[in-house]
Amino acid sequence: MAGGRLPRLVLLVACALALAGCAGQATRDLIAAAVVAAPASEIAGRHDIFVATTRHKAERPEEVFDGRRSPQVSYAKVDMTVPAIHKTGEIERRTKNQPTDPAKFMVAESVTAYDEPAFLKALRADIAKHHGRALVFIHGYNTAFDGAVYRMTQIVHDSGYQGTPVLFTWASGGRTVDYVYDNNSASAARDALEQTLRLVAKAGAKRIDIIAHSMGNWVTMEALRQLAISGDRDLGNRLGDVVLASPDIDVDVFKSQMARYGVPDKPFILFLSSDDRALRISGLIAGSQPRVGDYGDAADLAKLGVIAVDLSKVDSGDRLNHTKFADNPVLIKILGERLKQNSSLVSSQEEADQRAASLTRGITGTLTSAVEVIITTPLNVIRIAVGQ
Repeated sequence: MAGGRLPRLVLLVACALALAGCAGQATRDLIAAAVVAAPASEIAGRHDIFVATTRHKAERPEEVFDGRRSPQVSYAKVDMTVPAIHKTGEIERRTKNQPTDPAKFMVAESVTAYDEPAFLKALRADIAKHHGRALVFIHGYNTAFDGAVYRMTQIVHDSGYQGTPVLFTWASGGRTVDYVYDNNSASAARDALEQTLRLVAKAGAKRIDIIAHSMGNWVTMEALRQLAISGDRDLGNRLGDVVLASPDIDVDVFKSQMARYGVPDKPFILFLSSDDRALRISGLIAGSQPRVGDYGDAADLAKLGVIAVDLSKVDSGDRLNHTKFADNPVLIKILGERLKQNSSLVSSQEEADQRAASLTRGITGTLTSAVEVIITTPLNVIRIAVGQ
């Protein structure tokens, strides 16, 4: 028995080391020791990121929030700048002990903390300025607070999103060995995410889009399931696009979640990839069970009311092929175009073709090569060429 356990233990250790690339941290300090305002000429964009978190306040103010769980939800706003040298799909971040650098993602000012009433007031004012649009992003496993803020900023900037960005960040330990801890933290945060979505609706949002990545899909699906049980699954008809990127969820669990939620009025958009090494490792840890994000039967998932977008042939900026939706320059632009749309992605073959064309028009024409992306909807299978 001991001999049988040892190879598996070695395998899991190797898996854990490989997973370190999922969201490796150069430093956990969001705020540099000395914050110096960058000249306007060195800034490509400035974004106010609203934050709701189940993380504990960090002992070191530079870190802001750490990986410990808090029983209460905390609220904040982070004013972020993107450097002029920024390349689409990348996150230019400081290394450990590096001072403020305008050539990196950085906090323009100190982080503003709120109690819930003050947060609601600030959120309401910002949503009103952005014509009632809000985007809620939920990150994945092995993500420290600074990494979550950077990723949210990068998504908003590179996609050209014009609404109010709201980061929901649950208490990930931010370490490779914290996979089980992170999974439990995500489960503990589902009520808080439901509360946050309701708060965004209360703040006057007319359309609430959701993007979840990796293990963040678990807490997202649980929160949506709870909304459905309460009889308010679309947040009073405010729910816009739900984008599930590389979901780290057992396929059978996902099917049960979708069964309880019901077929969405607007199909959820699911990004999957058969070459996602992070999810392959996660599946091994979970008893060799397939994860939704690398599941090989897209048609099976489409029956649940989702649009499965197979990105297997698309390049990724990370070696585990786990963050294609955000770090592939073409895909992040396509995602931005999708978020500008006001209707369902597809309802007929003709409309599906029109949507596919609109998502790639103006992008592929300037690129030298293309790969095939397979879109499986509840009605059809569509094959389109996307520029690389």
